[in-house]
This record gives sequence, structure tokens and C-alpha cells, in this order.
Amino acid sequence: MRVRRTPWPFSVFPAWTFFRPAWDTVRGLGWLTLLAVGVLSASACRRRAYLPQPYVAFVANNQSHTVAAVDLASFRLVAAIPVAPNPEQVLVRPGSLELYVVSASGSLSVISIPERRVTARLRLGGAACSLVFSSDGKQAFVLEPTAGEVVFLDTVPLQARARLRLGAGLSSLALSPDQKTLVAASAKQNRLFLVSVENRQLLGSIEVGQGPGPLAILPYGSKVFVADTAEQKVTAADLNSRQVLSHIEIGSKPSALILKPDGGEIFVLSSQAARLTIVDAFHDNVEQILPTGRGPAAAILRGNGNVLYLATAEDGTVTTFDITNRVVRAATQTGVAPCALALTPDERFLVVADSATSSLAVLRTDTSALVTTIPVGSKPVDVVVPNWLEKR
Repeated sequence: MRVRRTPWPFSVFPAWTFFRPAWDTVRGLGWLTLLAVGVLSASACRRRAYLPQPYVAFVANNQSHTVAAVDLASFRLVAAIPVAPNPEQVLVRPGSLELYVVSASGSLSVISIPERRVTARLRLGGAACSLVFSSDGKQAFVLEPTAGEVVFLDTVPLQARARLRLGAGLSSLALSPDQKTLVAASAKQNRLFLVSVENRQLLGSIEVGQGPGPLAILPYGSKVFVADTAEQKVTAADLNSRQVLSHIEIGSKPSALILKPDGGEIFVLSSQAARLTIVDAFHDNVEQILPTGRGPAAAILRGNGNVLYLATAEDGTVTTFDITNRVVRAATQTGVAPCALALTPDERFLVVADSATSSLAVLRTDTSALVTTIPVGSKPVDVVVPNWLEKR
């Protein structure tokens, strides 16, 4: 039998009759509150939707003349962005959602990250390499090796403001922590050139070893290290006095320098000798020499500086070093010729560009296990993973 429920009349409960107008008001405000919350939530969702989620790796493909975008949630290629021929370096401009792509053919391409499209191009000359940004991202500096020039750039809008000729053989560029001095290495002249950022003039030079290449400047003070790639040493010099402080003999020809975040140690790769040399950056001496796989090509440190990931291009391996205890945690086969590394901002994944297999490998950092490999384009040579959550 169906029971009919009849609402109680207000006359039965005089108190309810008294409070009813107030209840109607509260109920109305409740709906307004819910509506307001809904509008704010929708607005927040729209704002969040502007930034791609989750992280995306951008890979410079030297031979297919593209930058590949790889979604690190679905582990798939989501875009191949055409850029100037022979891209070799891809960087995030500080304080922006823009990528700068340096092409060996002599051009810069600017990619808007959310839209994943080229928004600006700038022809520099016959070649280009070693782009660096000011800390605020408003200025950039790049080498034009064929003309022997440092090119000074404004980034908004992108334009070349000045050029300074230093001569042949320019190979590497670095900016001092105080943002006042550019250091340019010339492999042919065996010198470091010091350039004023403000005046765009040559301050002087320092004669170092043979074939100076990769540079590392300590985060505090004025001490610079340069890999003398044609000799078995690293040279330390002072930017203020423009004097050589020491020649650090390492027993093999250096090919890359990786500076610990606190500036206390420098990790020197020697690709020909399959060595990793740890240098005390404060006392300019060798702490330890460790064997590596064949052809160490690239390395990256975790944010705390306690773990180093090293790619060896001749045996297809990425090795995980525990820097604190000086032991190998793992060695993971990732491909054939890994040549560039990047960590996701949360450091959950390490991505590895492999120039021989035209792919990007993804490793879990907690286990060093290979998750997957994704085809990206012909001869990938550099990779970056922007931080979407970074305050702009």
C-alpha cells in the first residue's frame, strides 16, 4: 500500500513560521554562494588549462630540423615543430614560457610553449652556438663563430642590439653570477676573453691552455674553470685580476665540465679516456678519478648535488653515481648513443636523447629502470623539460 506523505502545515509549528523568511534568505544566499564558487572554479580551470599538464620534454633534432614535443604522462610524441636547419641547443628563457632554439646554420627560433609554435626567428650569420641568458631573461648572448663575434640580444622583442668581434675559434660562452661579465673561450687563440655586459666592450683576456672549450664559473666570487680540450688539464682563472690561478692536471683530455650547485666540486668528463674526474673547486686539486663507460658524452646532477647521471655515447648506457658515497648505484641500457640528458622538475624522471636511434628514453629516477623509448626525429642532440609550475 502506498502511503501519501503530507507536508506539515506551518500552523502546527508557529516557530518555523517565524523563522521561514530568514531561512529563505539563507537558502538564497547559499545558491548565490554555490554559483560564485562554480564561476570561480571554472575560471581557475580555464587559467590552469592554459599551461600544458603534465611535463613535456622538448627535443632538438639536428637532422630533421625540428623540435619534438613528448608528453611525459602518455609517453607519446605530440608535436614536431619545424625550426631553422640543424638545431643544436634548446633552452627555456627565464621568466617566460618560451623556448630558444640555436641552430648551427646561424639562426635562432623562438617557440611559444603552450601553443607549441614558432613565434620569432632571427638570422645571426653563418653559424651560432652557446646561447646564455641573463637571470631575468630580458637579455641573451650568443656566439657567431664564423665571424668571431659575440652577439648581444634583447629578447622582448627579439632583436640583435650589438656585436663585438673577438676573433677566430670562439667555442664557449658563460655569464658571471653578478651578470656583469661575459667569458668567451677561443679554442684557436688559447684565450678567454672578458667582455663587459653593460658597455659591450672587451675588458681583457687571459691566456690559458690549448683548445679551451667548456666553461664553469663558481656561483660565488670570480673564479672560472675552462676545459683545455687539447691538453690533459683544466685551467682555473680569476676574472677580476685576469690571472691564471692554477693548471689542474687530470691525466686525460677534458671534454665537458659539470659544476655542483654549491660550487664545491667540478665533474670533468673525458670522452676519449672514459673517465670522470672530480675536482675540488676551492683548492684546485683532483679528489678522485673514476672509470666510466665508453665515450662519456653528457652528465646532469640532481638538485641536491648528491646524484650524478652520466650518459656514455659508445655503449648506450646511463650510469647513476652516488656522489656522497662515491659508488655506482645503477647502469641502465637506454639505447645506442645517448648524448643529452634532462630531469623533470620534480626529478621523478630522467629523459635521455639518443642520436643514433632517433629516440628519447625515459627512466624512473627512484629505480633507474627504463620506462619506455619514444621515436622523436632524426639525430636528437639536446633536450629540455620546462617547469610549468614555476612562478612567472
